[in-house]
Amino acid sequence: MPTDYYEQLGVQRDATDADIKKAFRALAMKYHPDRNPNDKEAESKFREINTAYQVLSDPDKRSQYDRYGKTFDDNSSGFGGFGGFGTSFFDDIFGDAFGSMFGGRSSQRANRPRKGSNISVNQSITFEESIFGTELELSAPQMHTCKTCSGNGAAPDGIETCGTCQGSGMRTVRQGPLTMQTTCQTCGGLGKLIREKCKECSGAGYTHENKKLNIKIPAGIEDSMSIRASGEGNAGLNGGPSGDLIVGITVTPHKHYKRHGNDLILEVPITFLDAVLGKELTIPMPDKSEHKTHVKAGTQFGDIIVVRGKGVTDVHGRGKGNLVIDLQIMLPTHLNEEQKKAFENIAAVTDDNMYNKNKSLWQKMKSLFT
Repeated sequence: MPTDYYEQLGVQRDATDADIKKAFRALAMKYHPDRNPNDKEAESKFREINTAYQVLSDPDKRSQYDRYGKTFDDNSSGFGGFGGFGTSFFDDIFGDAFGSMFGGRSSQRANRPRKGSNISVNQSITFEESIFGTELELSAPQMHTCKTCSGNGAAPDGIETCGTCQGSGMRTVRQGPLTMQTTCQTCGGLGKLIREKCKECSGAGYTHENKKLNIKIPAGIEDSMSIRASGEGNAGLNGGPSGDLIVGITVTPHKHYKRHGNDLILEVPITFLDAVLGKELTIPMPDKSEHKTHVKAGTQFGDIIVVRGKGVTDVHGRGKGNLVIDLQIMLPTHLNEEQKKAFENIAAVTDDNMYNKNKSLWQKMKSLFT
């Protein structure tokens, strides 16, 4: 049975990011190896919830998991053991308490490189662009490290050592026989204070500017999928890497074509005479080309024509779908006298042999009314 990440964390499928984070925190505290030494069952459980959290806490991976039951850039099946979770991962989840409990150092965490936040934008593309792929030029608002202060938010010579912790970033608290270290509240664990803010960024450490990017949209992308451009998000902190740009895709519906998976569906109206006698059709394709096909004589209501390999290229490179022509037989609703007479003449020469293909059904209908 496929792994259910929501079940592993004990949350509903519509859980918010905060719900997921809260659930993971509680389980991680319970099953962490430092709290369960030499307990293989707890270690296995800890690996499972780590994997589940890595997928469900990432919007792009969670979207893919909800749609397909897995992620296509899935590195979530191993994570390199517990060593793969550095202090940055647990700090983001547990903050100060976790690091103090298991021997972390707040001053190091406060000054460590941090990855920048992701930027999410939505982009609408045409039906044709989703089928054949395209390249988009986007303008994304990004936060960049301030060039004047290099991201520290201070004016030149505007930083001083924190007098409370003497630059260590830590404060020692004694409770009876226990000695605990907590983050210095004065400097937030940095060990330094900004005496004068940078005038360029007003102390934020970042400046805002729009950056133009060319994003390639692969052929076969579907509505509600997203594209991730690594390193094109907001700048990191303390020299950390930039975040990612996540482009959510909305596909504009086509006037005539519909899509089902990788198949193209086209409803084509034909007259009842075309269905009876057969007809050659010329189908206009989305790429402006034409495809010729044949409606066979004796076509019935509900019949379709399947043209292999004329559908959409799979976005993951797994072949192409089909063109499905859904034949819609139209019956006449307004007849003049001449036309009515012609049909009466046809009715006069009609016999059971005309319906040989559906003979059993025809016989049932005849017996019903006789």
